[in-house]
Amino acid sequence: MSIFTGAGVAIITPFNKDGSINFDAFGKIIEDQIAGSTDAIIVCGTTGESSTMNDEEHIATIKYCVDKVAGRVPVIAGTGSNCTREAVNMSAKAEEAGADGLLCVTPYYNKCTQEGLYQYYKAISDAVNIPIIMYNIPGRTGTTIQPETAVRIAKEVKNVVAIKEASGNISAVAKLAALADGCIDIYSGNDDQVLPLLSLGGIGVISVWSHVAPKKVHDMVYAFLEGDVETATKLQLEAIDVIDALFCEVNPIPVKAAMNMLGYDAGIVRAPLTELTDAHKEVLRKALENYGVL
Repeated sequence: MSIFTGAGVAIITPFNKDGSINFDAFGKIIEDQIAGSTDAIIVCGTTGESSTMNDEEHIATIKYCVDKVAGRVPVIAGTGSNCTREAVNMSAKAEEAGADGLLCVTPYYNKCTQEGLYQYYKAISDAVNIPIIMYNIPGRTGTTIQPETAVRIAKEVKNVVAIKEASGNISAVAKLAALADGCIDIYSGNDDQVLPLLSLGGIGVISVWSHVAPKKVHDMVYAFLEGDVETATKLQLEAIDVIDALFCEVNPIPVKAAMNMLGYDAGIVRAPLTELTDAHKEVLRKALENYGVL
């Protein structure tokens, strides 16, 4: 069973100037995303800067999001780690906090074998009863979920129902879709590759772009799924410049700057991330203006 279909936002975590979490600003962003037709909220992922949160902040952010959303759309919590024990612990706490699903990135830095990936997801699954999305992003983690491994996990490990594919390797996604034969939901993890993944059987995107245009991303996915490929293609292609600008530096540096430009109190990024350079601010501002959202 799919956790969601359409466009889920990989939501930022707003911080105050002192680095603490700005829950009031977070609540406004959540409300505006839901009003803009976002189909799911993915909290405490890469874009949410979860890697700089301690456990208390991590769970508090998930709990706040769950309570604010109040069942209107699914809330999917990022709980992956390079330590299986920590991933299991955080996943169980996220379920207790009311998350509807989990997004679990592959172990990073220490990496692991394909068998290690299987055991990692099995350990998380054994600890919870809510659905799990695997997260394949080798550019950040140094670890790749091979198509054969993803299918094995989906077929043999309870609760693992989907994969967020951010490898950028369309050939690997095609192989995954062919091997899976419908046993796993595929979400695009790259905003500039949503339509190619949908054409291979994907059902949506976990998106950074949705921060600035939630309705357009939602409409693009549903247009494609309903057979209006022309409209979907138009929406994808007209956003390429703004998508490029949203990734002109390491995510989430540009999208936080964009949200500040759009009038949200997104605040700072936590170290070791740094604020967007002045040159890139101009690139981003121009892209937002040309896209018609600023």
